[in-house]
Amino acid sequence: MSKSSRKSIVASFGMLSAELESKLPDDQQQAAPPAPAPRVGAGVIGATHRAIEEIRTERDLLKALVESGGGAIRELDPSLIDPSPYPDRLPDDDAAGFEAFKRSIETEGQKVPVQVRKHPSSPGRYQIVYGHRRWLAAKQLGKPVRAIEVEISDLDLVVAQGIENASRQDLTWIERALFASRMDDAGIKPRDIYAALSIDDAELAKMRSVYRSVPIDVIEAIGRAPKIGRPRWLEFSKTIANDPESLSTARQVLSEARERSSVSDQRFQRALEAIKPSSKVDQDSTAISDASGRKLGAWKISPKEVRISADGPLGVEFVKFVGDELPALIERFSRQREN
Repeated sequence: MSKSSRKSIVASFGMLSAELESKLPDDQQQAAPPAPAPRVGAGVIGATHRAIEEIRTERDLLKALVESGGGAIRELDPSLIDPSPYPDRLPDDDAAGFEAFKRSIETEGQKVPVQVRKHPSSPGRYQIVYGHRRWLAAKQLGKPVRAIEVEISDLDLVVAQGIENASRQDLTWIERALFASRMDDAGIKPRDIYAALSIDDAELAKMRSVYRSVPIDVIEAIGRAPKIGRPRWLEFSKTIANDPESLSTARQVLSEARERSSVSDQRFQRALEAIKPSSKVDQDSTAISDASGRKLGAWKISPKEVRISADGPLGVEFVKFVGDELPALIERFSRQREN
């Protein structure tokens, strides 16, 4: 098989999956709206039309193979399947969505098969190309998972997974950036990353500025952060790039946030606020230091609010201490008012 046909078949896998999933009820999948077409030259349009016709032909062949059975769809024991070596999701704080998804599979069955390949190093086992949620749902339900087995290289696997991701709306910006990072680590060429994630050079540069500055353990500690978009992630990474020592503060804040069972967006916000450079100290601000002279931060009081800013990990501990002491202060305030 030629290199060009191999790539177009990989693209067809993603398009076929998107087409099949568009037939599911809204609670299982949502079809992505078509992206507006940019203005391009006539030569490019002609080449694009020819490529689309080739893809449609291959897609129709694949679809016919799936619908006719023909040994294409198999039922596999989910315990024999391992996730993709290039994960594209971060842990989700809200388990309710997945539980609803799992119930729909339990009651209505698995309508769209997952795609798997033979495990490259473990005979008798498989790896997921895509369809991780369907596989996990079947595994937790104790049911066989319906799967299509394909022969696919590591390179094609990660590109096919990216193509399938591009049609999904539920991946957050940082999940897409993290997937780009894994493609980068796998030696995928930038032009293939562009195609897989439907992004351009400028967007990949922004993603790289984040995942090359923010360590993976910090990103995973924050999680999906569905309400946090590109601008705030760029601010977060820029702050860390300018002050590498702020990483220890971020890790400490995230560890404490985990213990408090805060959600992903809150964890991001707390970490960002803890490491952001303090704005210029107003004349009314007062430095806070401990008995040995170590600076903890600063505080400022106005008629309507008191602001305390932390300086370093010790300052973060102090702010947490003040928060824990607030109930006792309120009680003292109430007693004083009564007297």
